[in-house]
Amino acid sequence: MTPAARATALTKVYGTGDTRVTALDAVDVEIDTGRFTAIMGPSGSGKSTLMHCLAGLDAITSGEVWIGDVALSELSDKKLTVLRRDAVGFVFQAFNLVPTLTALENITLPLDIAGRKPDRAWLDTVIDTVGLRDRLTHRPSELSGGQQQRVACARALASRPTIVFADEPTGNLDSRSGAEVLGFLRRSVDEFGQTIVMVTHDPGAASYADRVLFLADGRIVDEMHEPTADKVLERMKAFEAGRV
Repeated sequence: MTPAARATALTKVYGTGDTRVTALDAVDVEIDTGRFTAIMGPSGSGKSTLMHCLAGLDAITSGEVWIGDVALSELSDKKLTVLRRDAVGFVFQAFNLVPTLTALENITLPLDIAGRKPDRAWLDTVIDTVGLRDRLTHRPSELSGGQQQRVACARALASRPTIVFADEPTGNLDSRSGAEVLGFLRRSVDEFGQTIVMVTHDPGAASYADRVLFLADGRIVDEMHEPTADKVLERMKAFEAGRV
């Protein structure tokens, strides 16, 4: 099966001369289709940069990135925009909902912008899975933080993307709301075959994933399959102790 996303020799450099910083250093990675991958590492390790480059949000310095079998370097800006719109879903820490729109209007917004009609059966499935049927006419200010993030998750899945990237999706949530969002992401993988890539600093959040990639100094230095919160925490402690 073709990986949902992959990169070879992915390098990202910011600045020049004395201010030059190598955020990603020749990273090779494959994101398995239909699985939940978490990306972890100390602050400044390159977690968010890797996600942004894999998603085509950030230009890379060298190497190559593919979404499915499409090499991003071969796309014009317009075609890259279309690929991101059609093949990629995003969930951000700050929800990024439009305050004047209802929950349902926020969920269908990317499809509306693209001039595409939603698949009603699929949309109903997503809405019921995130448990928002009775909140569809509410605006974001009338929803709790957990409900707002579930709207954001539903929006990311509404177009049935190839891959969903989630950047600290539980960072602004209490533990109960966070567990609801993570449970939904897990179900979307198990029941719908969705591919999820999540950046997180939380070992508990990472334990929902099938696989955890650990970054340090812009390189993937370890990975863990079938993670538990305790095993991830032990690995992160090794980073803090300088044992990469």
